[in-house]
Amino acid sequence: MKSDERKAGEVIVGIDLGTTNSAIGVVESGFPILLANEDGKRITPSAVAFGAGSGEQGAGSEEVLVGAKALRLRSIRPVVTSVKRLMGRRIGEVEDFPLPVTDDGNGLPQVEGRSPEEVSAEILRELKRIAEWRLETPVEKAVITVPAYFNDAQRNATKKAGELAGLEVVRIVNEPTAAALAYGLDRLEEKSRVAVYDFGGGTFDLSVLEMQDGVFQVLSTRGDTRLGGDDLDAALVAWCAEQAGVEKPDVRWLEEAERVKRALSEKDAETFRLPFYEGSRSIEIEVTRGDLDRLAKPLIDRTLACCRMALADAKVGPEDLDAVLLVGGSTRIPAVRAAVKAWFGREPDLSQHPDEAVALGATIQAGVLSGAMKKMVLLDVTPLSLGIETFGGLMNVLISRNTTIPCKAGEMFTNAAAGQRSMRIRVLQGEREMARDNWQLGEFEVEFEPSEKGRARVGVQFRIDENGILEVLARDTATGKDTLLEIQSAAVDVDDARVEKMVSESIDYAFDDMAERIFTEAKMKADELLPAVEQVLAQGGGLVSPEEENEIRAAAEKVRAAVRAGEANPLKAAVQELDKATEAVAARVVEKAMEEALARRMGG
Repeated sequence: MKSDERKAGEVIVGIDLGTTNSAIGVVESGFPILLANEDGKRITPSAVAFGAGSGEQGAGSEEVLVGAKALRLRSIRPVVTSVKRLMGRRIGEVEDFPLPVTDDGNGLPQVEGRSPEEVSAEILRELKRIAEWRLETPVEKAVITVPAYFNDAQRNATKKAGELAGLEVVRIVNEPTAAALAYGLDRLEEKSRVAVYDFGGGTFDLSVLEMQDGVFQVLSTRGDTRLGGDDLDAALVAWCAEQAGVEKPDVRWLEEAERVKRALSEKDAETFRLPFYEGSRSIEIEVTRGDLDRLAKPLIDRTLACCRMALADAKVGPEDLDAVLLVGGSTRIPAVRAAVKAWFGREPDLSQHPDEAVALGATIQAGVLSGAMKKMVLLDVTPLSLGIETFGGLMNVLISRNTTIPCKAGEMFTNAAAGQRSMRIRVLQGEREMARDNWQLGEFEVEFEPSEKGRARVGVQFRIDENGILEVLARDTATGKDTLLEIQSAAVDVDDARVEKMVSESIDYAFDDMAERIFTEAKMKADELLPAVEQVLAQGGGLVSPEEENEIRAAAEKVRAAVRAGEANPLKAAVQELDKATEAVAARVVEKAMEEALARRMGG
């Protein structure tokens, strides 16, 4: 379609911004298509080379090369690859990156003097250029995919990269969901439940989705944003370097490891070859598919652990699935396919192109948003619970894990002490009972007029938009004043490698965590009850009989002993016993107070 047949800005493109490769597509005449570059390739390597320019740009200007052109320079200048692994991270979370990573002065990483968002923006600019060249019209809006387990900072970083590239990011879509959209396009009338096993260059996700009548609902998702083909390349480099007795392998080893890995998907053996590595010395190491399988096994086992948890979250077994869809370049590895077949007990569905399915799904979603395709409803989920810290250091969940998004939830909180002038809201993400065991996404102070304990009211609302980005609103109900927390990249200090560990720990420590929660809640009740009991007993005035006083004092001593022992259930039982022992006395205290108030009124 020529530019005079379109309105500028009408087009919405779909983009898969991948760790290893990226792609861009658009819906034309009702059909999603991926757009090829000048070489006829629909896939662009996610590689960027920066250097001094020449020629038309003039000496001293900067030349930026993206894709295959950049990769060809790897032996002569630094080329940034796998930058997706730095997106939304802090400097302390970065490990095993192929190029030196420096601190930008704010605790955020830089590579080649640029932020991960700036490097990613160069990849997006190249994709935008390809689209505008092919479509002969300006491209201003895009749907971009991210791993399902990307946290808030990583999603915001992706959005920022799009904006730096001159794109309005109208939707962020989870990669497994996009792959399911591509898979389900010709199955819209059927009801089916599928698992999407997405094993890419840098990340892994397993999502369980249900599709019916054009509605795609994510039932659960699990994943690891530090698990992908890059890790297998690194393992192969380490193994080959050990065989050759080389201590510090350079970038050439990584390039050759990637080539050998790809070759072993088709062959039983391949030679790892580096000619003239050290002067006249050449390195040649025979690598068999069995060698690669052994190196891949720990990584594959980690993916299967995610599969196990995702199916448990969705409350389905492998036998309840209609298909297991494989996407991502790493699913070409025979050992991966064999492991998936064995674990799920079925042949995996290979109908989708491993490198193109996600981009195709993003393109379909872009077509839906632009009105170029049949309307489909996309119901995604939030992968981790969100809440705030409450009195006693407890995690109070407002939005549970696997809640369909967009969504919002709120709760009312009161002041814990008399005369309190403000309340600190700590926003947490995680699955543990105690606040300290979860991740802090941000915090802010809400001020209010000092009042008696429990009288101040602060409403807290969480809202997750369709991109999975969190907005937190706190309102002082007395004044109507709102405080809004915007979660920024710099405010997030979450190590994504611990995501799976945290969720599995929430299961491993479930009994311990619940016991601590029960103890904490019971101790808070005891701290409130014991002083009140002592005050009533000290009043006298015939309100308490000697028998009642003995019973109450014995019950109070049991509470103190249980607090000292630090045992949850005995403390809870002792508090309940004390509560019951003081019921009749409490009623008399209230009755006496009402009589005195009435007498004062009558006397007045």
